[in-house]
Amino acid sequence: MTHPDKPMAILSLIWSGAMFGFFFAWTCSTMWGLDAADPNVAIAAMQAMNESVRNWLFAPVFFGTPVLLAFATVAASRRRQRKVVVSLALAGLVYVVGAMLPTFMFNVPLNEGLALLEVPLDPDAAQDAWQGYSRPWQYWNMVRTVVAGFVLALVGWGLVNFS
Repeated sequence: MTHPDKPMAILSLIWSGAMFGFFFAWTCSTMWGLDAADPNVAIAAMQAMNESVRNWLFAPVFFGTPVLLAFATVAASRRRQRKVVVSLALAGLVYVVGAMLPTFMFNVPLNEGLALLEVPLDPDAAQDAWQGYSRPWQYWNMVRTVVAGFVLALVGWGLVNFS
């Protein structure tokens, strides 16, 4: 009989990796590119990206990763995979606390504030608005990136420990 614990853990690894990659791409390319652009262009582009990220492909992975990790944890516990259970459960908890909560507490409110701006703005006002947005947004995105990388490592460690 095939047990769902390892395939679920592998899917958890893929989804955790997708989230790490998503946050990492914002860190090392998207935001740096926007910082180098005209602030009015950066604001308009980020407004469009923030609107477009609410889609049928992103939402299941962002919201589903901790759910999938919980199911994988339960499946592994039924087979008494103690190290795997600890790793997957910790990964789910760390993801919720370190990736999801900062998203809802910091990045989303910053995005909502940026959405209220009407561009084009006076060049100095645009520069001030962009810097007031970009710096804290990038800080919290870096937190999410590091956490998501740690979550990915925890899931990978759990897979290595399957017996």
